Amino acid sequence: QVQLVESGGGLVQAGGSLRLSCAASGITFSINDMGWYRQAPGKQRELVARVTRNFGTIYADSAKGRFTISRDYAKNTVTLQMNSLKPEDTAVYYCAALIGGSDYWGQGTQVTVSS
Repeated sequence: QVQLVESGGGLVQAGGSLRLSCAASGITFSINDMGWYRQAPGKQRELVARVTRNFGTIYADSAKGRFTISRDYAKNTVTLQMNSLKPEDTAVYYCAALIGGSDYWGQGTQVTVSS
Protein backbone atom coordinates (compact mmCIF):
# COMPACT_ATOMS: atom_id res chain seq x y z
CA GLN A 1 0.00 0.00 0.00
CA VAL A 2 1.04 3.57 -0.56
CA GLN A 3 -0.36 6.75 0.91
CA LEU A 4 -0.32 10.04 -0.96
CA VAL A 5 -0.76 13.42 0.72
CA GLU A 6 -1.19 16.56 -1.36
CA SER A 7 -0.66 20.16 -0.34
CA GLY A 8 -0.48 23.58 -1.92
CA GLY A 9 -3.90 24.20 -3.41
CA GLY A 10 -5.80 27.42 -2.90
CA LEU A 11 -7.34 30.49 -4.49
CA VAL A 12 -5.38 32.56 -6.98
CA GLN A 13 -6.17 35.21 -9.55
CA ALA A 14 -5.87 34.50 -13.24
CA GLY A 15 -2.26 34.82 -14.33
CA GLY A 16 -0.99 33.78 -10.95
CA SER A 17 0.96 30.73 -9.83
CA LEU A 18 0.54 27.84 -7.45
CA ARG A 19 2.77 24.97 -6.47
CA LEU A 20 1.29 21.60 -5.59
CA SER A 21 3.25 18.99 -3.70
CA CYS A 22 2.59 15.33 -3.04
CA ALA A 23 4.42 13.09 -0.61
CA ALA A 24 4.22 9.32 -0.86
CA SER A 25 4.70 6.94 2.03
CA GLY A 26 4.39 3.21 2.46
CA ILE A 27 5.64 0.79 -0.18
CA THR A 28 7.26 3.54 -2.22
CA PHE A 29 9.85 1.32 -3.89
CA SER A 30 7.01 -0.17 -5.94
CA ILE A 31 6.01 3.16 -7.48
CA ASN A 32 6.52 3.50 -11.21
CA ASP A 33 4.92 6.69 -12.49
CA MET A 34 3.75 9.60 -10.36
CA GLY A 35 1.61 12.39 -11.59
CA TRP A 36 -1.21 14.87 -11.25
CA TYR A 37 -4.76 14.66 -12.47
CA ARG A 38 -7.63 17.05 -12.06
CA GLN A 39 -11.39 16.94 -12.00
CA ALA A 40 -13.61 19.95 -12.55
CA PRO A 41 -17.29 19.94 -11.54
CA GLY A 42 -19.33 17.90 -13.98
CA LYS A 43 -16.28 16.67 -15.85
CA GLN A 44 -14.23 13.52 -15.90
CA ARG A 45 -10.88 13.27 -14.18
CA GLU A 46 -8.12 14.11 -16.63
CA LEU A 47 -4.36 13.88 -16.78
CA VAL A 48 -2.43 17.08 -16.12
CA ALA A 49 1.13 15.78 -16.03
CA ARG A 50 2.95 12.58 -15.27
CA VAL A 51 6.57 11.60 -14.68
CA THR A 52 7.78 8.07 -15.19
CA ARG A 53 10.19 5.98 -13.22
CA ASN A 54 12.77 6.66 -15.93
CA PHE A 55 12.45 10.45 -15.79
CA GLY A 56 10.13 10.79 -18.76
CA THR A 57 7.38 13.41 -18.59
CA ILE A 58 3.95 13.58 -20.15
CA TYR A 59 1.84 16.73 -20.21
CA ALA A 60 -1.71 17.41 -21.22
CA ASP A 61 -1.91 19.93 -24.05
CA SER A 62 -3.58 22.36 -21.66
CA ALA A 63 -0.58 22.18 -19.33
CA LYS A 64 2.25 22.45 -21.84
CA GLY A 65 4.25 25.64 -21.49
CA ARG A 66 2.56 26.63 -18.23
CA PHE A 67 2.99 23.73 -15.82
CA THR A 68 6.13 21.88 -14.81
CA ILE A 69 6.19 18.54 -13.05
CA SER A 70 9.17 17.37 -11.07
CA ARG A 71 9.88 14.32 -8.98
CA ASP A 72 12.30 13.67 -6.17
CA TYR A 73 12.91 9.94 -6.25
CA ALA A 74 14.85 9.94 -3.00
CA LYS A 75 12.13 11.77 -1.07
CA ASN A 76 9.22 10.15 -2.92
CA THR A 77 7.64 13.47 -3.73
CA VAL A 78 6.19 14.95 -6.88
CA THR A 79 5.60 18.64 -7.44
CA LEU A 80 3.52 20.54 -9.95
CA GLN A 81 4.48 24.15 -10.57
CA MET A 82 1.57 25.92 -12.22
CA ASN A 83 2.09 29.31 -13.83
CA SER A 84 -0.13 31.58 -15.88
CA LEU A 85 -3.19 30.01 -14.33
CA LYS A 86 -6.54 30.39 -16.04
CA PRO A 87 -10.08 30.13 -14.66
CA GLU A 88 -10.48 26.89 -16.61
CA ASP A 89 -7.73 25.37 -14.48
CA THR A 90 -10.14 25.42 -11.54
CA ALA A 91 -10.55 21.85 -10.31
CA VAL A 92 -9.68 19.39 -7.61
CA TYR A 93 -6.15 18.21 -8.27
CA TYR A 94 -5.21 14.64 -7.37
CA CYS A 95 -1.82 13.11 -6.95
CA ALA A 96 -1.47 9.63 -8.43
CA ALA A 97 1.06 6.85 -8.15
CA LEU A 98 1.19 3.89 -10.49
CA ILE A 99 1.98 0.59 -8.84
CA GLY A 100 1.73 -2.70 -10.63
CA GLY A 101 -0.65 -1.36 -13.25
CA SER A 102 -3.01 0.33 -10.80
CA ASP A 103 -3.21 4.01 -9.88
CA TYR A 104 -3.35 5.02 -6.24
CA TRP A 105 -4.81 8.41 -5.40
CA GLY A 106 -4.43 11.16 -2.87
CA GLN A 107 -7.39 12.89 -1.29
CA GLY A 108 -7.22 15.85 -3.66
CA THR A 109 -6.56 19.54 -3.22
CA GLN A 110 -8.77 22.33 -4.52
CA VAL A 111 -7.37 24.87 -6.95
CA THR A 112 -9.58 27.85 -7.73
CA VAL A 113 -8.57 30.48 -10.26
CA SER A 114 -10.62 33.66 -10.26
CA SER A 115 -11.00 35.85 -13.31
